[in-house]
Amino acid sequence: MAETNEIIIVKKKSGHGAHHGGAWKVAYADFVTAMMALFIVLWMMNASKQVQEAVGGYFKDPRGIAKMVGTNKNGAGEFVPMKKEDMEKLKEDLLRSIHHLDPLDKLKNQIEITITQEGLRIELMESAKGTFFELGSAKPTPALTDLLQVLSAELGKLPNNISIEGHTDSKPYSGSKKYDNWDLSSDRANEARRLMQSEGIRPDQVSQVRGFADQRLKLPQNPEDPSNRRVSLIVQYQIQNGSEVAPALGKSNTVTSGGQE
Repeated sequence: MAETNEIIIVKKKSGHGAHHGGAWKVAYADFVTAMMALFIVLWMMNASKQVQEAVGGYFKDPRGIAKMVGTNKNGAGEFVPMKKEDMEKLKEDLLRSIHHLDPLDKLKNQIEITITQEGLRIELMESAKGTFFELGSAKPTPALTDLLQVLSAELGKLPNNISIEGHTDSKPYSGSKKYDNWDLSSDRANEARRLMQSEGIRPDQVSQVRGFADQRLKLPQNPEDPSNRRVSLIVQYQIQNGSEVAPALGKSNTVTSGGQE
């Protein structure tokens, strides 16, 4: 039997393995998404209650009914009412903005912000040499102009009405017999209104401009103290859903040279 010589050739495959494709891209995208979600959760944990409710409202109704806190408006373009419990947060925001303007706190003793039954009251009190107005005049100083610019930028975002009051001490005005503390207090309040409306306050946001002369002294026991000379800005509470959040003052947009409400 004849032998057959068969030659078997074995070919070995060499080279790189199979192409991995784009699987790593999907994994990386998932990682980035997870990190973004983590950062959002951490931010929400430290955000105010109003911000948390607004973000939650968006996911419940993304078509526009949810609140947009950055502008204090809802999806319909209407302002979101600021409730009584929000005033403390507003106070902190204003103090922070003032500190950025005045990092050395030179005006610390001339600015007082308190939460009252009327709303958030911002008192701009004079010093003996005059901090916010020139002595015996309704002409504002650069300090007042800069400060009202900062305050107006913040308060102009709110739906709340603002009333502005002017006050003097008990020293008789010596400039003219036809011009007294009633006139001076009213003119200073009205000048503050002009400045604020030019810096961000809406024309319909100011509900009242009033001058009280020395009828509402800050320090009654010391009627000639310079701090009695002041301009007061009141961010008024609002009535929401038929329940009284706080008293709302009627709009007059007039200057009242008197102590009547």
